[in-house]
Amino acid sequence: MIRVSPYVLLVLANVLWGGNFVIGRAITESLPPYTLSFLRWCTALIVFLPFIWSSLRKEWPLLRQKMAVIILMAFTGITGFNTLLYIALHYTTSINASLVNTSTPIVIYILSFFILRERLNKNQTIGTIFSLVGVLFIISKGSLDTLLAFSFNLGDLLVIAALICWSIYSILVKRYTDILPGYSTFFVCILIGIAILFPFSMYEIFVAQIPVVWSTGSVLTVLYTGIFASIVAFISWNSAVSQVGAGKAGIFLNLIPVFASIFAILFIGEHVAWYQTIGGLFVVLGVYISTRIVNVTKNNPLSQNENAG
Repeated sequence: MIRVSPYVLLVLANVLWGGNFVIGRAITESLPPYTLSFLRWCTALIVFLPFIWSSLRKEWPLLRQKMAVIILMAFTGITGFNTLLYIALHYTTSINASLVNTSTPIVIYILSFFILRERLNKNQTIGTIFSLVGVLFIISKGSLDTLLAFSFNLGDLLVIAALICWSIYSILVKRYTDILPGYSTFFVCILIGIAILFPFSMYEIFVAQIPVVWSTGSVLTVLYTGIFASIVAFISWNSAVSQVGAGKAGIFLNLIPVFASIFAILFIGEHVAWYQTIGGLFVVLGVYISTRIVNVTKNNPLSQNENAG
């Protein structure tokens, strides 16, 4: 059996997550956001079920005891993050969205300070300042007038709301990493997320009557997001993290906006603006500084999937 380098797996995961931003932007006219998110996770559920069924049956009693926590995980990590991201891509570019999303580790540090009472070290504090400056630079398009008037792009603000959801999810994962089994918890989160998304998808289709345009591109989008951006990326990421650790792997998350930008330029005709370049450099620099002295989370499949697409 061929052994794949963990660093190759890390790059693969981030390539797939970068592609998720671009494909979500490209398909906005064909699949409404709630319906896309619903179909994505239905696909992931079907693909994941055969691999998780035996473990799920054994671990169900424990999962049932912590169901309130798992529901909150599903609401923030499965439903909130992905749906808000797909809605945001109706209003902003995939390049902007991926750059703003890169600041997720910084938001996790901030929320951990207020929720878990974890103190920020010097590097995290400096990194947080750099990343926040970068995000503000991106969403204000480098304009002081825009910043003072607070007339930001709705899509960029929705991306911030999405990454806050993912950060809350990540904090819950960190809190319960030694209690809940990773893969089974992820599967149940998918199941609950589908249940939450179902009525919203039905509203889009039958009440708001937003058209769903089925084409080869629509089908491929659902398959890509459900299989590759969800299952393949998740398994690749966790397999690699189990070998190199969360600290080293975390740096690779900065590749998401790189791949998203490349794909956006090649396939949907987006262009990198000067303010995106400058702001992105500040964000990446801030994340890099903040991760120089970070306690490595104990290895758990669920806990390593922070900042995914």
